[in-house]
Amino acid sequence: MSTEKNRREALIYHAKPQPGKIKIVPTKPYSTQRDLALAYSPGVAEPCLEIAKDKDNAYKYTSKGNLVAVISNGTAVLGLGNIGPEASKPVMEGKSLLFKIFADIDGMDIEVDTEDVEKFIETVKMIAPTFGGINLEDIKAPEAFEIERRLKEELDIPVMHDDQHGTAIISAAALLNALELTSKKIEEVRIVVSGAGAAAVSCTRLYKAFGAKDENIVMLDSKGVIRKDRETLSKEKLEFASDRKIDTLDQAMVDADVFIGLSIKDIVSPEMLLSMAKDPIVFAMANPDPEIKYDLACKTRKDIIMATGRSDHPNQVNNVLGFPFIFRGALDVRATGINEAMKMAAVKALAELTRAPVPEQVNIAYGETRLTFGKDYIIPKPFDPRLISEIPPAIAKAAMDSGIAKHPIEDWEKYKEELRQRSGEDNKVVRLLHNRAKMSRKRIVFAEADHLDVLKAAQIVHEEGIATPILLGNKEIILELMKELEFEVGLEIIDPQSAEAKIRREAYAEKYWINRRRTGSTLYYAKTQMKKRNSFGSMMVLEGDADGMISGYSRAYPMVVKPVFEIIGRASGISKASTVHIMITKRGPLFLADTSINIDPSAEELAEIAQNTANVASTFGFDPVIALLSYANYGSSSHPHSRKVKEAVRILHEKNPELVVDGEIQTDFALNKELLQSQFPFSKLAGKKVNTLIFPNLESANITYKLLKELNRADSIGPIMVGLRRSVHILQLGASVDEMVNMTAVAAIDAQEREKRWKAKGKK
Repeated sequence: MSTEKNRREALIYHAKPQPGKIKIVPTKPYSTQRDLALAYSPGVAEPCLEIAKDKDNAYKYTSKGNLVAVISNGTAVLGLGNIGPEASKPVMEGKSLLFKIFADIDGMDIEVDTEDVEKFIETVKMIAPTFGGINLEDIKAPEAFEIERRLKEELDIPVMHDDQHGTAIISAAALLNALELTSKKIEEVRIVVSGAGAAAVSCTRLYKAFGAKDENIVMLDSKGVIRKDRETLSKEKLEFASDRKIDTLDQAMVDADVFIGLSIKDIVSPEMLLSMAKDPIVFAMANPDPEIKYDLACKTRKDIIMATGRSDHPNQVNNVLGFPFIFRGALDVRATGINEAMKMAAVKALAELTRAPVPEQVNIAYGETRLTFGKDYIIPKPFDPRLISEIPPAIAKAAMDSGIAKHPIEDWEKYKEELRQRSGEDNKVVRLLHNRAKMSRKRIVFAEADHLDVLKAAQIVHEEGIATPILLGNKEIILELMKELEFEVGLEIIDPQSAEAKIRREAYAEKYWINRRRTGSTLYYAKTQMKKRNSFGSMMVLEGDADGMISGYSRAYPMVVKPVFEIIGRASGISKASTVHIMITKRGPLFLADTSINIDPSAEELAEIAQNTANVASTFGFDPVIALLSYANYGSSSHPHSRKVKEAVRILHEKNPELVVDGEIQTDFALNKELLQSQFPFSKLAGKKVNTLIFPNLESANITYKLLKELNRADSIGPIMVGLRRSVHILQLGASVDEMVNMTAVAAIDAQEREKRWKAKGKK
């Protein structure tokens, strides 16, 4: 992808459909005159008076307790340098977005137009009453040290400069685990720190808090080793100045146990690695390119434990593991600050979480059979759903134990459940899908690639590494569209009607005819069918020339389904194919079935659909909790429609008693835990969060998912085809580019799972 195209896409992303990445939405009703009278005059006067009596009531009556300011003056923005406050705004909005999606904290970006330390401090102090916490961001050193120090002293709310402490906390957790694996003690290891900025200083201070010794630490800046005999050292550099008579990184690395890189790319050579002690620990965290390339480092030292800031290698030191959850815990106990005890608690919690058994959802997301504590897993993955329920409680407890919590937590289990509910942990499903698809890149046929939106989706799929597209359609049109999109890559392009495809087309026709000659098909008919994209593409998948296919963008669903069913056919043991839609809602993903195929399934078919949908949920890392829906609850109607659902539930209970499934039940009872518990405590669903809905017929399922999609603007993934012999998935007519990209990820994962099953059978 060209730099210009990348630039244009980034600008469009930030500009459309409306500028920016965040907005403010109401949290209270506002539809009636009464609502407005309560929201503003005269009703608003009452909370104002209560807050005037006691300022802490602002936490009770306003959004203060969940509002964090993300503040910068734009003097050290990413790797862009001093670009000014306005130019830093997209980054601050991005940080606010991360606060929301990872910890349900409302972040508000504030850009301050001054490089004067006193003016900056005074500005933040004056606006502080608005917020429950202050996240300082992208402020250059050494000013950043003074700004944070003063604000922590002079404000009574949590203040943290994440550029300093975020990397420190995450890397310290990784370091503790790496030391445990190598049986080394932090008090004894020799540490080299390349870089002397805010992050490097904070990292080294935190390592010292855990026991690292001054005499074992060497820090370097752009001039070389920071020595005590060097003149004009800043206060921070003087703190880490060494007595050793060495000058260069080469010299410092000799017999070092740990290298911490927070500097620039490619400054560590293989020779330097070879000079380090046994079992070296190397955290090359310069971004986007580390101090030494991951593959080169691992090739040079087989005994190395390596971490970087990159997501495409094991052990990513990612600040998103820290700041959302640290502020979450601090806000929830109304901490008056973020102290050393809280930072150390975060380190210990992250380290301990890494050693605990990993949820299947995380294994699936990263394409692992089983992630276990070891040299390639010394820090949790960003998609780990346990982060929200483990890190904030550790922070909150540390704040309470150190005496700075104004609102202590009494019921820890209730608090953890609240965290799970508010976190939106399940809403990471799209990121999980994409990440997992990338683990084993599959060849996916795009049967309608001469449509612009389909080709856009194929371009994203290719550039993101989700799959390798195979493009079917008019070759001239495809090439012209690729020019328009600046999609300059040598993908396979096939026009099934062209002379170029004749040999393959005739070979497919012969096999098609052999498979279907006893169903009335002739060889002539087979040859005619192979000129059609969906038939040709299906044969590619059946014959192993592709791993999967998506189609349906430009044609009605039944027209696409017919050739797919004829060629691919149902999998062994499946009596009815069906479809599942995953709806991404505020309460997490909902698996809905059957949304596209079976008009009025029988009780037996409904039970099979439920079981197959449960398998889909499990494939994507979710424990299925299944409600079979009806207009009636548990025998309240004797109509055949409700009796059918009741019978399906009986079949499921008999055949698979371990499956968490119940019905017949109305939708509101299925989705409202409190309502269900109060009225039907005997239900197998009581006290559980339902995530899978099985509908009694196609009408109800199709109407429901489209209502959710249009009225609630819920993202959808589907329809996911279940029960075919191969990975073929048919889109809804007019699917969006994003929907096609997501369905390609599903097709790729489906192909991965089939490959695993085939290999397993081959071993038996």
